[in-house]
Amino acid sequence: MEDKINTDPDNWLEINKKSWDTRTDIHIDSKFYDVLGFKKNKNSLHGIELDLLGDVKNKNILHLQCHFGLDSLSLEVLGANVTGVDFSEKAIAYAEKLKKELQLNTTFLCENVYDLESINSKPYEIVFSSYGIVGWLPDLKKWAEVINKQLEINGKFILVDFHPALWMFDDDFKAIEYSYFNDKPYIEIENGSYANREEKKEMTSIWWSHSLSEIMTAFLEEGLVLSEFKEFDYSPFDCFKQSIKIAKDKYRIKHLEQKLPMVYGMVFQKK
Repeated sequence: MEDKINTDPDNWLEINKKSWDTRTDIHIDSKFYDVLGFKKNKNSLHGIELDLLGDVKNKNILHLQCHFGLDSLSLEVLGANVTGVDFSEKAIAYAEKLKKELQLNTTFLCENVYDLESINSKPYEIVFSSYGIVGWLPDLKKWAEVINKQLEINGKFILVDFHPALWMFDDDFKAIEYSYFNDKPYIEIENGSYANREEKKEMTSIWWSHSLSEIMTAFLEEGLVLSEFKEFDYSPFDCFKQSIKIAKDKYRIKHLEQKLPMVYGMVFQKK
């Protein structure tokens, strides 16, 4: 049982940092992240994001909310010059350890994404973020503003995330429990993680529902141009209850089949 903490939504940053420090301890040794396999293959990226990213060789990429760096290091192996950012000190410390072990050069920064503009002035050709991203952000307008400032002219922001329709359901996908729209923050206390459901550690977190229109509008109002938008009826990860495998790296909710959108991808360009 974790120490009692202030669950006021205004305290979201402290609460979620503590949660993700705990998750990092769980995730590093999990079968889900398969760090040993990553050390052999040096790739954690999937077809959805690779198709949207295109050729990244020699591109300067800022990878936001990078967790402990597997995707960041994968992008470097593909030839990119990468900076990975995450607010979890444990995650970034392990990313640095992994980078050193694999003799790679990705730069890792331990920062809250909202503070990035004050410490980083280098423009990037690509800003990238993927899977389990948007729901942890209370203010999408500020997020879009920070990303816009990090992009060079003609640069692209590429976002791949789980579809907001998924977050409306309870854990078993039997009933609608949450709003599709950003009506209020949700305070959640859970044991374990999507990467290890047998884990008993208790974690408190705060998250927000953001509709597709809210996400798009945040970037369009920054003057970015939506150049590509895709929705997918599968997830490349087996991270939800009631999921079944339909093909290699493709999972759906068993009783909902292809009726539910599970992932989306967006590409915005700075003109």
